Amino acid sequence: MVTCHIRYEIDPAKVQAFETYARMWLPLVTKFGGQHHGYFLPHEGKNYEAFAAFSFESMAAYEEYREKMAADEACQAAFAYAQETDCIIRIERQFMRPVLS
Repeated sequence: MVTCHIRYEIDPAKVQAFETYARMWLPLVTKFGGQHHGYFLPHEGKNYEAFAAFSFESMAAYEEYREKMAADEACQAAFAYAQETDCIIRIERQFMRPVLS
C-alpha cells in the first residue's frame, strides 16, 4: 500500500472555496480504486495550510488513477474550479507507506 500525503498552501480568504474543491475530490479517488482518508482544513494555528491523504494498493495503481483522472470530466471540473477560484497557492505531494496493526 502507498499513501499520497498532500500539503496545500491555500488562500486564507478562500477556505470555503477550498472546502468545496475538497468535497469534489472525495468520491473521485474512490471512483478510481483509492481510499480517501479525508481533507484537513485550518482550524487553529496556521490559516493557510490544509492536508489530504489517500491510499492505493501500489504506485502502479496510483499511476493508473492518474491516467484515468486526466480523462475524467468530473476530475477536470474539480481542477477548473480550483483555477477559477484561485484558492490553492501551492501543492506538495509525498508518498508514504503506512504501518498498520
